[in-house]
Amino acid sequence: MAGEKEIQDKLAKLEALFSRGATAGERAAAGAARDRLQARIVLEADGKGEPETELQYSLPDVWSVRIFVALCRKHDIKPYRYPRQRRTTVMVRVHQPTFESTVGEEFRALHRELTAYFGDMVEHLIADVMKADGNDETLEQRKLPR
Repeated sequence: MAGEKEIQDKLAKLEALFSRGATAGERAAAGAARDRLQARIVLEADGKGEPETELQYSLPDVWSVRIFVALCRKHDIKPYRYPRQRRTTVMVRVHQPTFESTVGEEFRALHRELTAYFGDMVEHLIADVMKADGNDETLEQRKLPR
């Protein structure tokens, strides 16, 4: 219970800092720290009585892996990989429902943004730099010799 009391004390201090923050930056930093502590309290409360599960995530590319690992570390979860696993595989030991509702949701939102950004960049490169449209629907159909 000492850990829970310590977190409650930190939360009270952050609330005070947030309410009397002199600048917008101080208030934003205190608010972000407060949100992280509240999320930790919720994670600990939800996880009681439920065993941790080892989950394996196979991600599509290294950029997704970097975002996923950063989010895990932000939420004090230690991602790992077994020897000889692919670079796009990440393992975590967590309470699955809580993990999916926090880190999973945040990852999916960031991954959508990343995919849209990369798609826009590729379209820009093809259209402006290569002076082409890149449309594969207008490709000629060749008949294979028999």
